[in-house]
Amino acid sequence: MLKKDLRIKYAELRKSLTPAQLASQSLSISNNALQLPIWSFDYYHIFLPIQEKMEIDTVNIISILQGKDKNIIVPKIASKSTLEHYLLTDSTLFKTNNWGVPEPVNGILIDPEKLDVVFLPLLAFDKMGNRLGYGKGFYDQFLKECKTDVLKIGLSVFGAETIIDDVNSDDVPLDYCITPEKTYSFKAS
Repeated sequence: MLKKDLRIKYAELRKSLTPAQLASQSLSISNNALQLPIWSFDYYHIFLPIQEKMEIDTVNIISILQGKDKNIIVPKIASKSTLEHYLLTDSTLFKTNNWGVPEPVNGILIDPEKLDVVFLPLLAFDKMGNRLGYGKGFYDQFLKECKTDVLKIGLSVFGAETIIDDVNSDDVPLDYCITPEKTYSFKAS
Protein backbone atom coordinates (compact mmCIF):
# COMPACT_ATOMS: atom_id res chain seq x y z
CA MET A 1 0.00 0.00 0.00
CA LEU A 2 1.08 3.58 -0.57
CA LYS A 3 1.94 5.88 2.35
CA LYS A 4 -0.94 8.26 1.65
CA ASP A 5 -3.45 5.40 1.74
CA LEU A 6 -1.92 3.91 4.88
CA ARG A 7 -2.09 7.28 6.65
CA ILE A 8 -5.82 7.46 5.98
CA LYS A 9 -6.40 3.82 6.97
CA TYR A 10 -4.54 4.04 10.28
CA ALA A 11 -5.90 7.45 11.25
CA GLU A 12 -9.38 5.93 10.90
CA LEU A 13 -8.44 2.79 12.82
CA ARG A 14 -7.08 4.91 15.66
CA LYS A 15 -10.29 6.95 15.78
CA SER A 16 -12.20 3.73 16.40
CA LEU A 17 -10.26 3.05 19.63
CA THR A 18 -11.80 3.92 22.96
CA PRO A 19 -9.62 5.56 25.62
CA ALA A 20 -9.90 2.37 27.69
CA GLN A 21 -8.70 0.23 24.75
CA LEU A 22 -5.77 2.56 24.13
CA ALA A 23 -4.80 2.53 27.83
CA SER A 24 -4.91 -1.27 27.92
CA GLN A 25 -2.91 -1.61 24.70
CA SER A 26 -0.36 0.96 25.88
CA LEU A 27 0.16 -1.05 29.07
CA SER A 28 0.61 -4.28 27.05
CA ILE A 29 3.20 -2.56 24.85
CA SER A 30 5.07 -1.39 27.95
CA ASN A 31 5.07 -4.91 29.39
CA ASN A 32 6.29 -6.33 26.07
CA ALA A 33 9.11 -3.76 26.01
CA LEU A 34 10.51 -5.39 29.15
CA GLN A 35 11.30 -8.52 27.09
CA LEU A 36 13.67 -6.69 24.74
CA PRO A 37 17.46 -6.77 25.31
CA ILE A 38 17.66 -2.98 25.63
CA TRP A 39 17.84 -2.25 29.36
CA SER A 40 21.62 -2.10 29.84
CA PHE A 41 21.98 1.26 28.08
CA ASP A 42 22.04 4.76 29.58
CA TYR A 43 20.27 7.22 27.25
CA TYR A 44 16.68 6.59 26.11
CA HIS A 45 14.73 8.95 23.87
CA ILE A 46 10.95 8.73 24.07
CA PHE A 47 8.09 10.70 22.58
CA LEU A 48 5.16 12.11 24.50
CA PRO A 49 1.82 11.24 22.87
CA ILE A 50 -0.55 13.47 20.94
CA GLN A 51 -3.69 12.48 22.82
CA GLU A 52 -6.07 13.77 20.14
CA LYS A 53 -4.44 11.39 17.63
CA MET A 54 -4.78 8.41 19.99
CA GLU A 55 -1.02 7.80 20.11
CA ILE A 56 0.41 5.17 22.43
CA ASP A 57 0.62 6.48 25.99
CA THR A 58 4.31 6.28 26.88
CA VAL A 59 3.90 7.06 30.60
CA ASN A 60 4.37 3.38 31.56
CA ILE A 61 7.63 3.09 29.61
CA ILE A 62 8.81 6.33 31.18
CA SER A 63 8.02 4.84 34.62
CA ILE A 64 10.04 1.74 33.76
CA LEU A 65 12.98 3.91 32.67
CA GLN A 66 12.75 5.99 35.85
CA GLY A 67 12.64 2.82 37.94
CA LYS A 68 15.81 1.62 36.23
CA ASP A 69 17.45 5.04 36.83
CA LYS A 70 17.98 5.75 33.12
CA ASN A 71 18.53 9.09 31.40
CA ILE A 72 15.25 9.91 29.67
CA ILE A 73 15.31 12.32 26.75
CA VAL A 74 12.20 13.97 25.28
CA PRO A 75 11.87 15.91 22.00
CA LYS A 76 10.85 19.46 21.20
CA ILE A 77 10.20 20.83 17.71
CA ALA A 78 12.96 23.37 17.06
CA SER A 79 12.14 24.42 13.51
CA LYS A 80 10.17 23.38 10.45
CA SER A 81 12.00 20.05 10.18
CA THR A 82 14.24 19.58 13.23
CA LEU A 83 13.93 18.45 16.82
CA GLU A 84 15.81 19.38 19.96
CA HIS A 85 16.25 16.84 22.75
CA TYR A 86 16.00 17.53 26.47
CA LEU A 87 16.83 15.53 29.57
CA LEU A 88 13.66 14.77 31.53
CA THR A 89 14.09 15.83 35.17
CA ASP A 90 11.78 16.38 38.13
CA SER A 91 11.76 20.08 37.29
CA THR A 92 10.99 19.76 33.56
CA LEU A 93 8.01 21.93 32.62
CA PHE A 94 5.88 21.07 29.59
CA LYS A 95 3.75 23.08 27.21
CA THR A 96 1.56 21.61 24.47
CA ASN A 97 2.48 22.94 21.03
CA ASN A 98 0.09 23.79 18.17
CA TRP A 99 0.10 20.16 16.96
CA GLY A 100 -0.92 18.81 20.37
CA VAL A 101 2.56 17.55 21.29
CA PRO A 102 3.62 18.07 24.93
CA GLU A 103 7.13 19.57 24.82
CA PRO A 104 9.70 20.61 27.42
CA VAL A 105 9.77 24.39 27.83
CA ASN A 106 13.53 24.35 28.42
CA GLY A 107 16.17 22.32 30.21
CA ILE A 108 19.37 20.43 29.53
CA LEU A 109 19.95 19.84 25.82
CA ILE A 110 21.27 16.39 24.88
CA ASP A 111 23.19 15.68 21.68
CA PRO A 112 21.52 12.92 19.57
CA GLU A 113 24.93 11.19 19.35
CA LYS A 114 24.58 10.26 23.06
CA LEU A 115 21.35 8.31 22.56
CA ASP A 116 21.36 4.52 22.83
CA VAL A 117 17.66 3.74 22.30
CA VAL A 118 14.91 5.74 20.56
CA PHE A 119 11.22 4.88 21.00
CA LEU A 120 9.38 6.10 17.91
CA PRO A 121 5.80 7.14 17.25
CA LEU A 122 4.27 5.83 14.05
CA LEU A 123 1.02 5.34 12.21
CA ALA A 124 1.99 2.06 10.55
CA PHE A 125 4.97 -0.18 9.79
CA ASP A 126 5.67 -3.10 7.51
CA LYS A 127 7.26 -6.54 7.87
CA MET A 128 10.57 -5.12 6.61
CA GLY A 129 10.79 -2.61 9.48
CA ASN A 130 9.81 0.43 7.46
CA ARG A 131 8.03 3.03 9.59
CA LEU A 132 5.27 5.37 8.48
CA GLY A 133 4.84 8.62 10.41
CA TYR A 134 2.81 11.71 9.66
CA GLY A 135 5.03 12.69 6.73
CA LYS A 136 6.81 15.70 8.20
CA GLY A 137 10.21 13.95 8.34
CA PHE A 138 11.12 15.02 11.89
CA TYR A 139 12.12 11.55 13.05
CA ASP A 140 13.91 10.47 9.87
CA GLN A 141 16.03 13.63 10.06
CA PHE A 142 16.63 13.16 13.80
CA LEU A 143 17.66 9.50 13.41
CA LYS A 144 20.33 10.51 10.89
CA GLU A 145 21.87 12.68 13.64
CA CYS A 146 22.14 9.70 16.00
CA LYS A 147 25.03 7.25 16.13
CA THR A 148 24.72 4.47 13.57
CA ASP A 149 24.00 1.73 16.12
CA VAL A 150 21.20 3.55 17.99
CA LEU A 151 18.33 1.13 18.56
CA LYS A 152 15.13 2.28 16.88
CA ILE A 153 11.96 0.89 18.45
CA GLY A 154 8.52 1.63 17.05
CA LEU A 155 5.41 1.46 19.20
CA SER A 156 2.16 0.48 17.48
CA VAL A 157 -1.33 -0.55 18.51
CA PHE A 158 -1.66 -2.42 15.21
CA GLY A 159 0.33 -5.24 13.57
CA ALA A 160 2.60 -5.00 10.54
CA GLU A 161 1.47 -4.27 7.01
CA THR A 162 2.98 -6.63 4.42
CA ILE A 163 4.83 -3.81 2.64
CA ILE A 164 4.87 -0.03 2.36
CA ASP A 165 5.19 0.39 -1.40
CA ASP A 166 6.74 3.84 -1.64
CA VAL A 167 9.61 3.71 0.87
CA ASN A 168 12.43 6.06 -0.13
CA SER A 169 16.09 6.54 0.74
CA ASP A 170 15.29 9.13 3.44
CA ASP A 171 13.21 6.63 5.42
CA VAL A 172 15.08 5.11 8.37
CA PRO A 173 13.97 1.55 9.21
CA LEU A 174 13.23 0.21 12.69
CA ASP A 175 15.18 -2.39 14.65
CA TYR A 176 12.07 -3.47 16.57
CA CYS A 177 8.38 -2.66 16.72
CA ILE A 178 6.33 -3.47 19.81
CA THR A 179 2.60 -4.08 19.55
CA PRO A 180 0.21 -5.34 22.26
CA GLU A 181 0.30 -8.87 20.81
CA LYS A 182 3.80 -9.23 19.40
CA THR A 183 7.26 -7.73 19.18
CA TYR A 184 8.74 -7.64 15.69
CA SER A 185 12.51 -7.80 15.25
CA PHE A 186 14.13 -6.44 12.12
CA LYS A 187 17.73 -6.69 13.34
CA ALA A 188 20.03 -8.98 11.37
CA SER A 189 21.14 -11.87 13.54
